[in-house]
Amino acid sequence: MKTKREISRIEKETRCPECGSEDLRGDYERAEIVCGKCGLVIDDNLLDMGPEWRAFDHEQRDKRTRVGAPLTYTIHDKGLSTMIDWRNKDIYGRDIPARNRAQWYRLRKWQRKIRISGATERNLAYALSELDRDSSNLGLPRSVREAASMIYRKAVENKLIRGRSIEGVVAASLYAACRRCNVPRTLDEIAEISRVSKKEVGRTYRFLTRELNIKLPPTSPVDYVPRFATELGLSGEVQSKAIEIIEKAMEKGLTSGRGPTGVAAAALYIASVLLGERKTQRDVAEVAGVTEVTIRNRYKELTEQLDMGVTL
Repeated sequence: MKTKREISRIEKETRCPECGSEDLRGDYERAEIVCGKCGLVIDDNLLDMGPEWRAFDHEQRDKRTRVGAPLTYTIHDKGLSTMIDWRNKDIYGRDIPARNRAQWYRLRKWQRKIRISGATERNLAYALSELDRDSSNLGLPRSVREAASMIYRKAVENKLIRGRSIEGVVAASLYAACRRCNVPRTLDEIAEISRVSKKEVGRTYRFLTRELNIKLPPTSPVDYVPRFATELGLSGEVQSKAIEIIEKAMEKGLTSGRGPTGVAAAALYIASVLLGERKTQRDVAEVAGVTEVTIRNRYKELTEQLDMGVTL
């Protein structure tokens, strides 16, 4: 049996001691680490750190696992503390007797209080619950929520929250995370659900990116196409055609200085007309959050410059 120190040393090993090659391969059937160049067995009898049980569905996995939920930055204590469930049932699903319910109520109340130790944690708990609410309203995936939570925590560590509203910093963090994870949302969409103005979200976003040195590329119109197409009920062929139109426009420099949502909406409108799934300009404008005039302007530019052969 190897000690923890030996296992750590083996895992950190990156070169073959015989030939110096970095091509080390793990043969997990034989529990060996082998050099891919000279064939030297660097170590054997490795420990399997995985579970010793198997599960064939989600229910079995939940019953057999012996650890808690994974670490998450979307909760102020990273999900490491315990919680007393609001349902009056024990671990086996049996109802708690009525004579004990007052005691459970007091336990719940004190558990909520001791989870938050000070003013900083209280503010963080409020901010992350606000972030979770905004993310749910926008239908954002878990990866975006985690990224936004990390950005907000960095802002707290660097003392960038003072003098700014928590809602504004949360909204700016969420906007930056959406752009970083290629799940773009417009400033208008963020401002609509965050209870702060678009101007404040934009100003706070620029402040955070400058102070935290966050480098984000400009949003591409291609990123908006799948979401707009899904909301309009358009097929995958229309999506592919719209992306092809946008890529041609980008090659000719037709998208520079233009709003990405307007370009994406116009490309989808052109693709829907070409493939016989025509949608009205009003429908496309409502989904994209732009005006019909914007779509017509982008439409004319794209059809004229790319010679699409489509008429209004």
